[in-house]
Amino acid sequence: MPTDTEAALQSTSPLNPLSKGGVRPGRHRKKIPATTKRTPKRRCSARRVVITVLIVLTVLGLLITGAYFLKILIDSKFFFCKTSFKFIPLSSVCDGKADCANREDELMCVTNLTVKSLFPVRLVTKNSVLQVYTRSGSWRLVCGEGWQIQHTQQVCQQLGFSSNPSSSTVAVNLLPSSIKTGFSAVAPKNGTASGISDLLTDKPSCTSGSVIALSCSECGLTLGLEDRIVGGTDTTIEHWPWQVSLKIDGQHTCGGSLVTPRWLVTAAHCVASTGNEVDRWTVQTAQTSLSSTGEAVDKVIINGQYTSEFNDYDIAMMRLVTPIKLQGTSYPVCLPPYGQQLKANQSLWVTGWGYTQERGKVSTILQQANIPLIDRATCLQLYGSIITPRMLCAGFVQGKVDACQGDSGGPLVLMDDRWQLAGIVSWGVGCARANWPGVYSNVDELLDWIYTVMQNNP
Repeated sequence: MPTDTEAALQSTSPLNPLSKGGVRPGRHRKKIPATTKRTPKRRCSARRVVITVLIVLTVLGLLITGAYFLKILIDSKFFFCKTSFKFIPLSSVCDGKADCANREDELMCVTNLTVKSLFPVRLVTKNSVLQVYTRSGSWRLVCGEGWQIQHTQQVCQQLGFSSNPSSSTVAVNLLPSSIKTGFSAVAPKNGTASGISDLLTDKPSCTSGSVIALSCSECGLTLGLEDRIVGGTDTTIEHWPWQVSLKIDGQHTCGGSLVTPRWLVTAAHCVASTGNEVDRWTVQTAQTSLSSTGEAVDKVIINGQYTSEFNDYDIAMMRLVTPIKLQGTSYPVCLPPYGQQLKANQSLWVTGWGYTQERGKVSTILQQANIPLIDRATCLQLYGSIITPRMLCAGFVQGKVDACQGDSGGPLVLMDDRWQLAGIVSWGVGCARANWPGVYSNVDELLDWIYTVMQNNP
């Protein structure tokens, strides 16, 4: 039997005493750590941020898209005057009446220019011999004596060229008699000379026995030639570096030919029916394939004698805002000498991105085709009196190879020491049809107009 002391000790001890390291009361109901409980809240918050950002981006995208289409709609109906800060109807643009404060609406407009007079300076024969129309009323060769570099620069600038002009001399006895209509030479003049003719005096012959020939332009050079144009083959821009694509609102419309680093020649019909706003036009240069890129234009001038009814005087010119950099893929073609005598069946080349078959589609790769000149008698026989001196025919009477839609305005060239621009793709009946060859604007007959445009718009 326990003693009283032992009984007292037992009554104060628990029935299940905790062993060292045993389970402590409440451990199994300990709270979940705070970090574990906040994880779902963070995920929820991140989702909200992502959703909010997506909603904001969507709304911004819709606003930007809406603004873009609104701008297109407004631009299709109105012209914005920046200085006077107002909109005017497009019908009031290029109508000859200034509706904006500083004539903004009349400054960038397609214009017409009619030239009925002789340009007083011209280059003749394959040697580019200089002839000047003097006050005596006749064309005269310029003798070599007294000629200086400043005279070369003056004449080339008058012709619209400013790139590395140079001169040489050609012996008179080597020239055809048809151009020996008279001679002149530089002589001291009192007062101010307005042109080279004011510095010349008539002479019966040249003391030096030679006359002046000029090189006013770096032109007509290529990297070589490989052997759609309907019936054509793929080519590259390096072979035809003067070829350009004219785009209206970014869409390929016609071809064209660089004749200086800043000026290009095309067909009047390409421009006449597309509105009067110059800033709608861009020019793609230096590329074999059609693309969305293009150089800005600040002048578009149509021959004032062009008529859509008869396709006569089918020529226009465009001026680039920034001159091109001369390189292997961008190089002007030479203008022909005055009085160039093309021969029947002479080998010519036509290039462009036009349809590869009638009622077809535009080629994305530049095309080339070698075609012969058709003599004028045959051209008149096929087309009748509608053919004027400003037109020439080229191609095959039996068809098969021809320019087509989309090639309009593009070059028809020939090789004579350097590549020269003989024609501009103008019109025809269908594409590559038998007895209906292509008709081209005759550049030789339009040189006075071309030089006047460049002289009047330096």
